[in-house]
Amino acid sequence: MIKAILLAAGQSKRLKSENKLIKLYKKKSLINHSLKALHKSKINKVIVVLGYQKNEVKKIIQKNKKNIFIYNKEYKKGMASSIKVGLKKITKKDKGFIIVQSDMPFIKSSDINKICNSIKSKKYLVHALRYKNRIGNPIGFDLSIMKKFKRIKGDFGAKFMVKRLKNKTKFINTKNLKSFKDFDKVSDFRV
Repeated sequence: MIKAILLAAGQSKRLKSENKLIKLYKKKSLINHSLKALHKSKINKVIVVLGYQKNEVKKIIQKNKKNIFIYNKEYKKGMASSIKVGLKKITKKDKGFIIVQSDMPFIKSSDINKICNSIKSKKYLVHALRYKNRIGNPIGFDLSIMKKFKRIKGDFGAKFMVKRLKNKTKFINTKNLKSFKDFDKVSDFRV
């Protein structure tokens, strides 16, 4: 099995008074764009890591039997804390996992499937999407790498592991830079 850890615990600080995951983009809550791509992909389970405004976010999430919810009570400590909480739902039976940002509405199921296929090949520890020389999310990992995540803190996430393990990373080409776009400001919702 390959599971996705969907990071949905952030405080949307740059958006001021709104939670960006609940905010509508093209008539759908932002988080549901990422979820739709995950639900349509080869991912077996989606571990949704909730934190800030957990009840409001959970209420608007697209229902699906793939979803597993977990709460990060230390969400204020940054992205690394959410990754660690999500990893608690990864088991020894899993082949690997993918870390996914929930504020990226242009993620494609086809790119997620490429990462899944690469994880299944067991040739690399890290599986990262690349457009020309840019590395983007989501990023996949072999199960054996879990211990390395126990030492990260703050806002260090999946890209940090790509830098540390560059020689053990499979770079998967993608045709669309737009899929790396994350939403942080009000102007992003006008795209």
